Amino acid sequence: MYDVLIIGGGVSGVSCALVLGSAYTKPFGSDKKIGLIAHQKASSLQNGVYNNVYGIPPGKLGSELLEESLEHLQQLYPHVTQIEKEKVLKIEGSVGNFTIKTNKNEYHSKLIVIAIGSGSPFLIEGLETYVIPHKKALAIKNRIQLENDDHLVKAGVYVCGTLAGHRSQLSIAAGSGASVAGDILTLWNEGNPAQVHDAIDK
Repeated sequence: MYDVLIIGGGVSGVSCALVLGSAYTKPFGSDKKIGLIAHQKASSLQNGVYNNVYGIPPGKLGSELLEESLEHLQQLYPHVTQIEKEKVLKIEGSVGNFTIKTNKNEYHSKLIVIAIGSGSPFLIEGLETYVIPHKKALAIKNRIQLENDDHLVKAGVYVCGTLAGHRSQLSIAAGSGASVAGDILTLWNEGNPAQVHDAIDK
């Protein structure tokens, strides 16, 4: 049983995993089991070149970022389980006891974060009723999002990145994933606002 399982290994999903993983030094995060299903074949980063993102050197390839971000996660927070080469097909259950079925395995988690792209159609069975047209994308692109209230789709299910209705900008997607992580950390901290920062000499 995972405490949280993140579906998607792109910008928003890995950003969420990095912040959650970094909370292992906190009492409320030290015993949490975190997983990331890093299916990336459809990531919009695959063909991207980035010149306008804070903190990223100009000319950085999206394909490099995909690999480097997972390596970063593994090196700093190896307790975050990375599940590769699996695609989520179905989600069922409710908060505290979700079942996530992939093309190869079945997992169980108390919370779920959906961090895949906004391409249509939405191929995960169990959340179809929350699919709506994307509010910030051109209609001609036929993008979709999951209806949500500040990233919360329903009890125990969060969405981040473009699928949450955000614009397709790397920095926005990263912030969206980090924001969801902050909400989950706050939940784990008995509702007290929580974030994790590193600092020199600390």
